[in-house]
Amino acid sequence: MTTLSKTYDVHIIGGGLAGSEAAWQLANRGVKVRLSEMRGSGEMTPAHQTDGLAELVCSNSFRSDDDTKNAVGLLHHEMRQLDSIIMRAGEVARVPAGSAMAVDRDVFSQEVEKALGDHPNVEIVRERVDQLPDAGLTIVATGPLTAQSLAESIIGTTGHDRLAFFDAIAPIVHRDSIDMSKCWIQSRWNKTTAASNEDGDYINCPMTKEQYLAFHQGLMDGEKGEFQEWEKDTPYFDGCMPIEVMAERGVETLRYGPMKGVGLDNPFDTNDEFPQGKWPYAVVQLRQDNKLGTLWNMVGFQTKLKYGAQVELFRTIPGLENAEFARLGGLHRNTFLNSPEVLDRQLRLKAAPHIRFAGQVTGCEGYVESSAIGLVAGLMTAKELAGEEWTSLPATTAMGALLSHITGDADAATFQPMNVNFGLFPPLHEVKKKQRKEAYTSRAKADLASWINGAREAVPA
Repeated sequence: MTTLSKTYDVHIIGGGLAGSEAAWQLANRGVKVRLSEMRGSGEMTPAHQTDGLAELVCSNSFRSDDDTKNAVGLLHHEMRQLDSIIMRAGEVARVPAGSAMAVDRDVFSQEVEKALGDHPNVEIVRERVDQLPDAGLTIVATGPLTAQSLAESIIGTTGHDRLAFFDAIAPIVHRDSIDMSKCWIQSRWNKTTAASNEDGDYINCPMTKEQYLAFHQGLMDGEKGEFQEWEKDTPYFDGCMPIEVMAERGVETLRYGPMKGVGLDNPFDTNDEFPQGKWPYAVVQLRQDNKLGTLWNMVGFQTKLKYGAQVELFRTIPGLENAEFARLGGLHRNTFLNSPEVLDRQLRLKAAPHIRFAGQVTGCEGYVESSAIGLVAGLMTAKELAGEEWTSLPATTAMGALLSHITGDADAATFQPMNVNFGLFPPLHEVKKKQRKEAYTSRAKADLASWINGAREAVPA
């Protein structure tokens, strides 16, 4: 480990979602922060394309924004209650996505970077940190693409090897290259938001049975990228499963996954095989990726197909025959700690308790989950600096449930990345199953409000 000159109260390593959120929470509590980000110093990761803080490298969606019966929507609510910069920037950068929250990724990154860059308590330093600091409060939020040198320092300190899985990136298409005479805009079951387009939030490219079967075979036959020797035993995370891997699970798998046509009514007067008003046999959906509406990403189409094979196959999709791609799909290796074994209940490294970890490197999966753990790490560190005792978040809240999973409730022997879900919450067996999701969210909101009020009362005036 190494020591940096002390011109700050807390050193945050990593300017992604979690690191940015932690910096914001600390800075707003009067804490001086040094935020170190490798990108912009001449270094880059295999997945990032810019040096912007909080860059979104995969989807542009923060998933459901429904805080009444959805766990990730509840997490949105909780973060807003705690003045999350990620949620603030998300609202500014928001684009139509039905009941989901999706953002213009460039606007989003710019908003986060401006907020932190303008804050008097934040110093953004473009530098690669190769070793864990041996003193001083530190938050490591380097994410799943931690540089090799720092990863080796972490391994040396924890005494445990890292785990790994693959994460995949979906292609992005230029809107003006889509043939809208063959596609239509509609949200499934016509569920839209106030920010929606007139008819819906998704471009739908329909397929007949014959077209779908040919497409499925193309996925099976398409040339894939080669695996490195060290990659061969690395599992995929189910939430970002490459489309060709799903195809290998059976010919119908995609039709009941990202290519399901239910709830989407054909507006065209076409033919007997696909009558007007009926659902397509299968569909490829595209979701708006930027505020201008010029870029749309192929929902659920993460892939390890080689670039040439992607272009050839995806241009067989009705409406995408002349598609121009702003970005093709890809695959990268993610790394994470065995957190239940190496971290304590306050995200501190047991072998070096002046160091906290936050974000995806802790084994939470998803943009919002990563940001939430960064938020909590910031709050914990602020309390420690102030000499105040940390009051645990209620396990009945989304943040508390996710934190409990990461720091002890999960089995260390089988620990894998996890999205927030109601299965992590203390059960409500006495509530009828149909009413349980609403009961979980109502209980969480009430318990978080009590926790926030208690924390405020504990702070001297």
